[in-house]
Amino acid sequence: MNPFSHKPRFPGVAAVAVSARAALLSAALLTTAALPLQAQTTDEPIVQAREALRKGNAAQLAAARATVTAAAHPLALWVDYWELQNRLPQAQQPELDAFYARWPGTYVEDRLRNDWLLELGKRRDWANLRTEFPRFRMNDDREVTCYALLAQHLDGPRPAREVGRDIARETARETARDALAAQRDADDGCLLMASTLLADGVLKRADIWRVTRTAVEMNRLRLARGAAALLGDGTSKQVGELLTNPVKFLNQRPAGLGADGVQLTLLALMRDAADDPQEAAGLVQRLGAARLPASDAAAAWAQIGKQAAIKQQPLAADWAREGWTIWNATSKPGPTQLPAPPPWSDDLLAWHVRAALREGPRTAAETTARWTLVQQAIGAMSPTEQQDTAWVYWKARATAALALPGTDGDGARAVARQALASIAPQLDFYGRLASEDLGRVTPLPAPPSPPTVAEREAVRSQAGLGRGLRLIDSGLRSEGVREWNFSLRGLDERQLLIASAWACERQVWDRCINTSERTRTEVDVTQRFPLPFRKAIEAKGKEVGLDPSLMYGLIRQESRFITDIRSGAGASGLMQLMPATARWMARKLGVPYDRSMINDQDMNLLLGASYYKRVLDDFGGSAALATAGYNAGPKRPRRWREGGAIMEPAAFAESIPFSETRDYVKKVLSNSVFYAERLGIAGPSLKQRLGAPIGPLARGATPPDKDLP
Repeated sequence: MNPFSHKPRFPGVAAVAVSARAALLSAALLTTAALPLQAQTTDEPIVQAREALRKGNAAQLAAARATVTAAAHPLALWVDYWELQNRLPQAQQPELDAFYARWPGTYVEDRLRNDWLLELGKRRDWANLRTEFPRFRMNDDREVTCYALLAQHLDGPRPAREVGRDIARETARETARDALAAQRDADDGCLLMASTLLADGVLKRADIWRVTRTAVEMNRLRLARGAAALLGDGTSKQVGELLTNPVKFLNQRPAGLGADGVQLTLLALMRDAADDPQEAAGLVQRLGAARLPASDAAAAWAQIGKQAAIKQQPLAADWAREGWTIWNATSKPGPTQLPAPPPWSDDLLAWHVRAALREGPRTAAETTARWTLVQQAIGAMSPTEQQDTAWVYWKARATAALALPGTDGDGARAVARQALASIAPQLDFYGRLASEDLGRVTPLPAPPSPPTVAEREAVRSQAGLGRGLRLIDSGLRSEGVREWNFSLRGLDERQLLIASAWACERQVWDRCINTSERTRTEVDVTQRFPLPFRKAIEAKGKEVGLDPSLMYGLIRQESRFITDIRSGAGASGLMQLMPATARWMARKLGVPYDRSMINDQDMNLLLGASYYKRVLDDFGGSAALATAGYNAGPKRPRRWREGGAIMEPAAFAESIPFSETRDYVKKVLSNSVFYAERLGIAGPSLKQRLGAPIGPLARGATPPDKDLP
């Protein structure tokens, strides 16, 4: 692709004078922004400017920028940002430099730099991109990262052509490969970077195949096609065919597929496994060693096990174990040495754990096989992933279950207890389970010492935090949240607690909670588990017969106590009710209702609590099933409980196939335990809340309410 050609414009004497005046005005605006949030001027011009940006109205934006700048409005920098962002394709570097000088250190400075880096990449302006990228503080844009890697590569000697640079070349190769694999789609920056580095010998075909496999495994098919295009037209065409119809592809090519045959075969099997694991298992058995070397056959079985686990099929763990058996047999360097860990993704290994957990209690030999798979899969995860409390917990459980009987197993059991103790203080699902397993429930942390006046004022004088709250007050929640989060960068734990307290006082509950959750050593549970709307929540809980701590746990996860929030799917209010569910529940209760009432606090609480209680009763009091049903609809957890063995509720929660619902169930139920303590309720433990073992509905049991939406 040809680079854009352009000539930078440089400011003349008049422009320099304007820039100097702008710098003085900028200082005045920054000072104004640091003042208390009393409405120094109306925020309506800011809201109107945001609407003008949405419509792409350049004239209105320019007029709004002039108005708020002249008024020294505390949020003028946002209108300045929107006005320049709207015409960024026509902008030149001096305009950006002037903007940075007006708003140094602010969120909009860094966000505009992000936008400009993408524009520079599209223009192939590598010189300015190299200058700008080191100043990009957030550095959270994957495509920008790829453009920067390419610019760095083009700036220096090509590592593939320089002798004695093996380490640098390998580092560049790994960085580039990881950057490409991190994409969700095949964007311009990463494909251009990859194609250039592939042509120059930094990236290898094996790297592109690895990225393509990862993309297929994670169902990022646009990225898979984009990566495959780097391998040549013939290979790209074959990858396109197997992604469309993998079985037809394999059946029409029973013999060799050229130099890339093994890779194509494995991709086709992976794609088929995502649709039909049973069919893919049959194909692996039929193809055999003629088409797949042992290590790739192991990978195929591992993928089939993962996809079957997601679909909660009963043979998932057996297929996963088949992959492990083949891998262990072929990767052992010697008779007395352990097999090398397989190069499988953390996500795949997590699904092997979940497949094993769903097997439930079986014979002694089968129980050993179950916990061995858990132990193997977690042990092969990356060091970072192994630190997740979920895997610390289940690995400890596996270690204890596999310990030898009697004193011979005391050492292993001690290791398991030590692992549980390491996560027991954490205020999350597995921290509380570990605490209960050890029989010594960790109390909520004592309140930290109150801040001094000087500490408090130092945080509240930060302009970005004030602007964030003001934007949220003005209805510009997205902009306010981003400004707030950016301003938290670099704050220590004491400062984070003070910032959280400010948000709590302003009743901006999501910033209150999320900011407080960033601390590790100093914890304020009144911020992490606040009690807004207490009288209303307790009253509605009593009215419908629902534990208010469960209501609090659910609301904290659903809406963060924001009364007028609306999800992308259309759910509204504190309890995030869908309109159809709200109408159905109102009809069942005989309550007069129209859609405009869904954000009414009392009505939302009544309908949401009543619906949650009805789902809870329908599932026989199982909070794990009911909470999953509240999030994903009751029909799904009914399916998830069928077809498998009877399992402990924690295993059911961990094996939920939807990542959002899995996270939701764990957080709502652990939240409810902590809220019971905050409310002074002698409520059930987390294990008691999880309820009885979960399995297929017993014969003769009351059938589910098919009318539940």
